[in-house]
Amino acid sequence: MNATNHQFRLAARPVGMPKQSDWKYTEESVREPADGEILVKIIYISLDPAMRGWINEGRSYVPPVGIGEVMRAGGAGRVIESKNDKFAVGDHVAGAFGLQEYALSNGSGVSKVDTRIAPLPVYLSTLGMPGMTAYFGLLDIGQPKPGETVVVSAAAGAVGSVVGQIAKIKECRVVGIAGGPQKCQYVVNDLGFDAAIDYKQEDVSTALRKHCPKGIDVYFDNVGGDILDAALAQLNRGARIPLCGAISQYNNPEKMQGPKNYLSLLINRATMKGFIVFDFADRYPEAASQMAGWLIGGKLKSREDIVEGLQTFPDTFLKLFKGENFGKLLLRVADE
Repeated sequence: MNATNHQFRLAARPVGMPKQSDWKYTEESVREPADGEILVKIIYISLDPAMRGWINEGRSYVPPVGIGEVMRAGGAGRVIESKNDKFAVGDHVAGAFGLQEYALSNGSGVSKVDTRIAPLPVYLSTLGMPGMTAYFGLLDIGQPKPGETVVVSAAAGAVGSVVGQIAKIKECRVVGIAGGPQKCQYVVNDLGFDAAIDYKQEDVSTALRKHCPKGIDVYFDNVGGDILDAALAQLNRGARIPLCGAISQYNNPEKMQGPKNYLSLLINRATMKGFIVFDFADRYPEAASQMAGWLIGGKLKSREDIVEGLQTFPDTFLKLFKGENFGKLLLRVADE
């Protein structure tokens, strides 16, 4: 195949917010797939807060991206050449294809997706890693019960928006925390949350007392920092906190801020448990089937924030940490 693959590689480990010089934009010729391989033309690339952790040096749940390596990223696209019996030319697929225009794969970790059920971007959103994170984090770790109060931070984001909707399906009272009036109106008016708190304009502690008069039974944490402390102060006895992320701390050049109100866990016999979605990989089909049914039935909505062009990556990536994305942030790098 006579084609050129453009890529973003890690040039340096960022200190604080990533900058242009931390990335190198490269190109190379696309080689033919070997026996057992497929060649995927990537159409959409997923941009996730977890990517910031993947470029730090140090112990984590996955090895860090190496200097000079193509940046790790999820993607969805179309098989354009195949020497693997499990995939045919024309199949739509999703997998960890990296921050590039083409990917060669032996098929490991690659899933076929059905665009008749949902548009391709949704397989990187509600039917992809963010949706799986929401499903298992809330239901397995949070274990919500009908009538309980569930609070979720980053409520208009890819994970938080699904968490809140599933909590409503499970007959809970749901309060979302988001940044700005537009996002707050969206989670209440479009997604059906019972209330929303604008952390940019309201005192979160005061607002939680107002909207959670019976306390908090489940707090799904995506942000850490001061908002986590505010939620800890309002816990009920036996409350559960699925610890999904701490986006407020990812670019902190100093030491990360830990929870100051952690003794609330002791006083209220509450639990805070961290989890990684990959731990539930053998159950992805269960979650995908359930959520696809909710999508088809109109019980679950999916929103994607799509930005055009691979070359926009360094600036587009920062939208995650500035609270500028509205829904699941994706790059579109080719036409469907």
